[in-house]
Amino acid sequence: MSRVLVVEDESAIAELISINLRHAGYEVTVASDAIRASGEVDRVLPDLVILDWMLPGQTGLSLAKRWRTEARTKDMPIIMLTARSDEPDKIAGLDAGADDYLTKPFSTNELMARIRAVLRRKAPEALDSAVEVGGLRLDPATRRVSRGDQEVKVGPTEFKLLHFFMTHPERVHSRAQLLDRVWGDHVFIEERTVDVHVKRLREALAPVRCSQMIETVRGAGYRLTQQVPAAA
Repeated sequence: MSRVLVVEDESAIAELISINLRHAGYEVTVASDAIRASGEVDRVLPDLVILDWMLPGQTGLSLAKRWRTEARTKDMPIIMLTARSDEPDKIAGLDAGADDYLTKPFSTNELMARIRAVLRRKAPEALDSAVEVGGLRLDPATRRVSRGDQEVKVGPTEFKLLHFFMTHPERVHSRAQLLDRVWGDHVFIEERTVDVHVKRLREALAPVRCSQMIETVRGAGYRLTQQVPAAA
């Protein structure tokens, strides 16, 4: 379930957006100003922010600019909402780091379509195409992992971790990078958590002789490699 933060000081608009998002299956948090919005982002990094330009105190434009300068939030998807429809204002919003821009009044159907489009662009690994590395196959559409005709039973977190490894093979990923890309937010999660899930993933892959695919790179992190023994 994708987490969406709605930053909007007009309660009627915030409620309208929230209802539509929840109906579509998103987890929604609402913030009415920049201070609350910053607090929510610090607490849990959302998958998407719907950000109003005109907010009390700090504007949404300056908030977007600040988020784009910080390592943790620089890739956070942002859709900006505003009553400003002039082209220079749209350009200013996009230059501030917004991924998309929607002027008020807007169609909720159009907003939902733009949300889906931004999330697709930002999370290509969430697509349903199957991936195969070293004879190991993972299919996100059916949530199945297999090697040959043997199915591998993995937990939901191990599935996400393996999916990330398999879509980024032969690269070394630090624990912090894995927390950020797999868990989505690493502020309140210990890096040791990664070690626990890697151990579980290796145990799950052992019956199909693929546990050695997950390599520990001393002092750096983990890597998935294709170099595994042939199946017996």
